Amino acid sequence: SAAKMTPFLIAVGVAGILVLAELCRRCVGLPILVVVGALLVYTFVSMLNAGQTFQQVLSRVIYTLFFGTSGVLSTPVQVCAKFIAVFIIFGGFLERTGIASFFIDAANAIAGWTSGGPAKVAVISSALCGMVSGSSVGNTVTTGSVTIPMMKKTGYKPEFAGAVEAAASTGGQIMPPIMGAAAFLMAEYIGIPYAKVAVKAILPAILYFTGIFISVHLEAKKLGLRGIPRDQLPKWGLLARDCYLILPLILLVWLVSSGAKTMSHSAAYSILAAIAVGLVNFFLTRMRDAEEKSAKTTVRAIGGALADSGKSAVDSLEAGAKGAITVAVACAMAGIIAGCITVTGLASILINAIVQLAGNATFIGLILTMVCCIILGMGVPTTANYCIMASTCAPILITLGIPKIAAHFFVFYFGIVADITPPVALAAYAGSAIAKSDPMKTGVNATKLAIAAFIVPYIFAMNPSMLLMDQGVLAAIQVIITSCLGIFGIAAALEGYIVTRAPWWQRILLAAGGLCLIDPSLMTDIVGVAAIVIVVVLQIVMRKRSKPVAA
Repeated sequence: SAAKMTPFLIAVGVAGILVLAELCRRCVGLPILVVVGALLVYTFVSMLNAGQTFQQVLSRVIYTLFFGTSGVLSTPVQVCAKFIAVFIIFGGFLERTGIASFFIDAANAIAGWTSGGPAKVAVISSALCGMVSGSSVGNTVTTGSVTIPMMKKTGYKPEFAGAVEAAASTGGQIMPPIMGAAAFLMAEYIGIPYAKVAVKAILPAILYFTGIFISVHLEAKKLGLRGIPRDQLPKWGLLARDCYLILPLILLVWLVSSGAKTMSHSAAYSILAAIAVGLVNFFLTRMRDAEEKSAKTTVRAIGGALADSGKSAVDSLEAGAKGAITVAVACAMAGIIAGCITVTGLASILINAIVQLAGNATFIGLILTMVCCIILGMGVPTTANYCIMASTCAPILITLGIPKIAAHFFVFYFGIVADITPPVALAAYAGSAIAKSDPMKTGVNATKLAIAAFIVPYIFAMNPSMLLMDQGVLAAIQVIITSCLGIFGIAAALEGYIVTRAPWWQRILLAAGGLCLIDPSLMTDIVGVAAIVIVVVLQIVMRKRSKPVAA
């Protein structure tokens, strides 16, 4: 206990925390250190004011944060060691089997020929890559290096191209089967299996990507952009030949969802599958190269493939370790923050303050929580942000009467959206660096595109059937249809275009209709549909009138 702390142990604890802080500065950044520092100061001040001596306070704080299980070694780090690290390494292995380029080719074959095709390709391929990676910046850089130049060539503005990639890649963290690291923590905090979290996340993720897709489509129509000529697109036959690359992912989903093996076992088997698939891929690539030079050397191809495979395994482990360090340090910092909050009883103070401010208006409580999440998330990695919110804000929402799962999903979403919300939008900065565009404009555009992510959490806080809780199939289908329509209305309002440019009053109508559709009651649904239908009809009439004049 804290009473047994000798000066030597205190020194060890202080040294340990300082080393962690330096690690954090190097691989996570300063903003989260500022949060931790402020909280530590607050902890010391409040405990000294409570009349304890400095020696007592120091030994108690160091014991809680460094030696107990409610500080550095609390849930986040334990979950990181148990699950997250293995999954990050799995992502590293999969990326090197060549799956990313397969996803991009597949997306091209599906949507490349439509109007504004490259942007839709960016959305689809980021959703697919996001299934594997679970890091928004990593995903932006992987798919963005291909999709952003393609979008610019088609005629999208650089800041829009960077934004599409950033918004879609950020969605990768909420895209099952492998969501961001925070989802594993969520399973642990709520106490349900990760497979269930992934299932509940499917609908919101689809809505999120639908919102981006609609915005991208309307923007393409507004600018009159064409797709890529069909003869330049990947052939389906070639894609069918390479579809074995998805096997490790399918294996993982099957193992995790059947619950036959533990999470870490499932990931380990999938890593072995990824190595096997990579070996096959390297061998076939070598054989193709040999055929082009008409050299018949199967043996040499096998040797080369083994060498490539060994090198790629080392690279994958290195990338996985680097990724895991960042997440682990973020988890440790989140643990320190949670520890300070527990020691000082700050959580209950916060909860009382917000509950009093909100009174019995749940909505105000939700808005205040959203603001907290976004401010915290600006420089704090998603994982750490979620841990902090789960220990401070989720209890507030539960006190306001929101189901536990919905409350955790709510803070999880807003923590992730912080990656593209200016002023500090890490994913948008990565996108703007590739697009060579203005980072702030890219962030603003990305926020507009990801508007669904700001609305969807309110839907499932107000109407848990969105998270496939227990209202049955029909309720879920109704929620999907009305929310998709609602997101269409809001996206169209932001773009100011459906079939022709929309004047301001139509945009207000669209936004209002969209928001009405998102509230689950029948009356608001009817009003919302009516508003959107009226605008669409008016738009078609306006367009017909303006056509002959143009001719």
